[in-house]
Amino acid sequence: MTSGPQSSAAFGRLRGAEIFGQDLSSLGFLGVLRAPASRRWFLGSGIAVVFWIVGGWDHFAAAASAAGQLPLRIAHLAAFMLAFMLFPPFSWGRPLARKLVLLAILVVLSLGFFLYDSSGGWYWTYVAVMAGVQQLPRGLFVGFLAGLFVVSLSIQLGHGLAFVDAISQPTLIVSLGLLLAALGRQAQTLRELREAQHELAELAVAEERNRVARDLHDILGHSLTVIAVKAELAGRLVRLDPDRAEREAGELEELARGALADVRATVGGYRGVSVAAELAEARAALESAGIEPRLPVAADSVATANRELFGWVLREGVTNVVRHSGAALCEVAFGADWIQIDDDGAGPAPAPGPATLGHGLAGLAERARSAGFTLTLGRSELGGYRLRVAR
Repeated sequence: MTSGPQSSAAFGRLRGAEIFGQDLSSLGFLGVLRAPASRRWFLGSGIAVVFWIVGGWDHFAAAASAAGQLPLRIAHLAAFMLAFMLFPPFSWGRPLARKLVLLAILVVLSLGFFLYDSSGGWYWTYVAVMAGVQQLPRGLFVGFLAGLFVVSLSIQLGHGLAFVDAISQPTLIVSLGLLLAALGRQAQTLRELREAQHELAELAVAEERNRVARDLHDILGHSLTVIAVKAELAGRLVRLDPDRAEREAGELEELARGALADVRATVGGYRGVSVAAELAEARAALESAGIEPRLPVAADSVATANRELFGWVLREGVTNVVRHSGAALCEVAFGADWIQIDDDGAGPAPAPGPATLGHGLAGLAERARSAGFTLTLGRSELGGYRLRVAR
């Protein structure tokens, strides 16, 4: 009788261990039975039952027939095996009280084997497996296994077995219970990792959306500002200087095409910005708005790693000067790890308290922080606004 339960219980864990412990509490009775996790557990525990029949049926049937109790004992065995197969899925995600009630029912059914089978303790391997897959609180689970160990060892010694022989049954019971509990906690950890991966993927999507929104704001804000300024200038020059108006209109077309290409590239995720290229665009934008540009001739002094960030700073800063400052002069200066944009316009509001950043400056501050820089705003020595990004 010993070969069936111990080998089948060990084998029965193989299919169920990967999936037990999932929360099925939101499902009804039929829903639990149909859940993929339950079906896999049923397959594994069903194989365990088949192994018991192959290994232990002859001894069981012979003893039951000799006692004239074959139908009764078959019914008892069927009830125990069905409980072992069905109870775990109805424990997963349920309150502790539900888990303990189901476990107690299986324990009571297992005690019935001692009425007619001196080796009834081997059925506790199934009890230990069920306790392991229920994911009971650690202290309670260890105490339960310790109780099974002590009672099983006492029964074995009471049957006159030597200690070295008596210890095998309680050791197997505890080993299977601990193994299933460990596999259950591993499965829970894997589920938590998958959930964390899913959350990280969602965060990555949100971050990418924010990047696209920020880039589109920076690109379109700058381009549309220059287009608006040039369109206004072209409108004034239509009668005064038709040739220049025609040139401005041609530049408008080029700016619109460039903005469209930038949008497509940004959505595609491969657009790059260079401080050298932005210098040329900044000069054109300022001149079109009637603002005197004082810009460096080249960007060689800027560290290579900082040129993209400084390009964004220059774009956003010059766009704000053209849009909001009312300035007549804009001055740009930079070094290896700093860039500063000053104007002689209206300057920051005199109201006390921390300044609030618009969408563009908030995105720029975020870019600066991610690169290890700090964005500061304040009054320029020219009398207007100062935007500075530095380490």
